[in-house]
Amino acid sequence: MISYFTTGGRVTMQPGFSPSEIDTSRPHPARLYSYYLGGKDNYMVDREAAMEVLRAAPDVRAMAQENRAFLQRMVRFLVGKAGIRQLIDIGTGIPAAGNVHEVAQQIAPDVRVAYVDNDPIVHVHACALLTGDGYTSIVLGDLREPEAIIAHPRVRELIDFSQPVAVLLVAILHFIKDDENPVRIIAAFHDAMPPGSYLALSHGTADFHAEAAVSQATAVYDRATAPLVLRGHEQIGGFFGGFDLVEPGLVQVPLWRPELKPPGSRELAKIGIYGGVGRKAAAPWRASPSVGCGRVTQHGEAPPRAHLAGWRS
Repeated sequence: MISYFTTGGRVTMQPGFSPSEIDTSRPHPARLYSYYLGGKDNYMVDREAAMEVLRAAPDVRAMAQENRAFLQRMVRFLVGKAGIRQLIDIGTGIPAAGNVHEVAQQIAPDVRVAYVDNDPIVHVHACALLTGDGYTSIVLGDLREPEAIIAHPRVRELIDFSQPVAVLLVAILHFIKDDENPVRIIAAFHDAMPPGSYLALSHGTADFHAEAAVSQATAVYDRATAPLVLRGHEQIGGFFGGFDLVEPGLVQVPLWRPELKPPGSRELAKIGIYGGVGRKAAAPWRASPSVGCGRVTQHGEAPPRAHLAGWRS
């Protein structure tokens, strides 16, 4: 395994990763996503898979673009409005224009960003973008092992868990299967975050597309390094257990605090991704297998607290 990180104003590298660990025999979600955004850092197996997805569901390209725009608006909110000065971006993906640290540091140059991804190729590209100023780092890590991410020495070197922190899970939870217990994963981060911290996530859904197109597209991911698990609005809302959703709640990503005129209903129907941001309240909270999903409406009306879904446990 290899980890790139900043220390003493320079980028350093932790040995142990072999190029043979890069799996080029199967499509990788990060490389597919990069292709949808117009990126070139992919292999033939990724391009063929991405084109197959786009033939089945042409809206996927627009979904990727809207998700990227959501990420940038969300970071501007967290840093500019919420005053967050440290972020952990898990499932970083291959860098594209407007990365988290670039957006955040335009508002506050002292924002610290820890990137985490499980794809060595992502690390090669992300490392090239790090400025060596001591405010950014990237480590290899897997969302399925949240305790390892939280305890990673390079994360701890950059992130002070006694102060509010934002954890970003943008377009990654839909690669976590039910039997991998996404509720437990989020609960681990929740427990490590002090009050005033934030959880921001986006997640794919089949709520807006025909079943045939969804089945064909998800079948491609069944051959990839991680399957695509689309979930409904109530299920995704359940991931915000222990967090108070900020306005406008859990909505399709173009409707989350748009800076320009939001798309009309015809264009909006193409975007099968929900997004939301929640703030950790001061009151004690624990995940319970017996607690059901909280009510979170599609149009942004949120209850004071969205609870974890027992169907995940």
